Amino acid sequence: MKKKNLMTLGLAAMLLSSCQQKPKETTQEAQEQYVLAIHGGAGTILKKNMTDSLEQAYKVALEAALTAGYAQIKAGHSSLDAVEQAIFVLEDSPLFNAGKGAVFTNDGKNEMDASIMDGKNLAAGAVAAVTTIKNPIAAARAVMEKSEHVMLVGKGAEAFAKQAGLTLVDPSYFWTKQRWDALQKIKLEDSTQVQLDHDQKQSNRLGIVNKDSKFGTVGCVALDKQGNLAAGTSTGGMTNKKYGRVGDSPIIGAGTYADNATCAVSCTGWGEYYIRSVAAYSVSALMAYKGDNVVQASQAVIDRIGKMGGDGGMIAMDKNGHVAMPFNTEGMYRGTVDKDGNIKVEIYK
Repeated sequence: MKKKNLMTLGLAAMLLSSCQQKPKETTQEAQEQYVLAIHGGAGTILKKNMTDSLEQAYKVALEAALTAGYAQIKAGHSSLDAVEQAIFVLEDSPLFNAGKGAVFTNDGKNEMDASIMDGKNLAAGAVAAVTTIKNPIAAARAVMEKSEHVMLVGKGAEAFAKQAGLTLVDPSYFWTKQRWDALQKIKLEDSTQVQLDHDQKQSNRLGIVNKDSKFGTVGCVALDKQGNLAAGTSTGGMTNKKYGRVGDSPIIGAGTYADNATCAVSCTGWGEYYIRSVAAYSVSALMAYKGDNVVQASQAVIDRIGKMGGDGGMIAMDKNGHVAMPFNTEGMYRGTVDKDGNIKVEIYK
């Protein structure tokens, strides 16, 4: 019995040592040090379907967002400021499914969701199903900093935003022809269907010939000079969605998560799968409890989502400025900027 107990204790010690051992970085990307990373959606994004002018437009928008966020970091402002400013640029662009470029619901409305999280103290804020807030990410931050709550929705969130002094607009501000045409075509074929913001295959089947019919949820992760991480995500959801559907983007732990002890994460993809897998938090948990690095942890979560039947991607940054941007689709609009201000933007696999 004594020998058996010693063997058991030995095995337990080995397992504990294995969990505590920090694995080596697995990619060159993870060895570089960044201060900001963004995404603009993941999906069937193929170069053959992209015109040169449209590709350039995406790159310009992504670079502008990175520049805006980096300016905050360089000036010594917080990672929250950097995340908010970068997402402002993407929300104000009609190229992405957030803010100005939000998709239409079955009722012909634009309903937007957003969330933000502070890795320093795990504070978080979110809004969902809002229709008159120009920049939903600003409302999410206001909920975090000016209320006792984490999430506000619909009319209540809009009333709070007005009280907080945020910019409100008429719902017509969010109307774009491409998004409106996408709704009409999907309703003509089958009014029960919804179209994911990253579903180019369905766009092609429905005869949506605009190459810019692929738009995406946007997000940002950042690390400031004080060593604090932050993450934010903003989206317009699904084309033709009904019944007040809300995806992962405004849900802390699903679409957004940040903890200085581990990482900051922003997700994009089929929201139901990200909610069910608690995707953003799972990356942090794998790092905290298993000892995975940010590349291993984020890839493991995307692999799991793929096995479940979902698709999409995420951006993740650890406390040392290492970045991972895994996705299981043909492409993901994404970009990084390092501590010296060097910008890198990518679209395809």
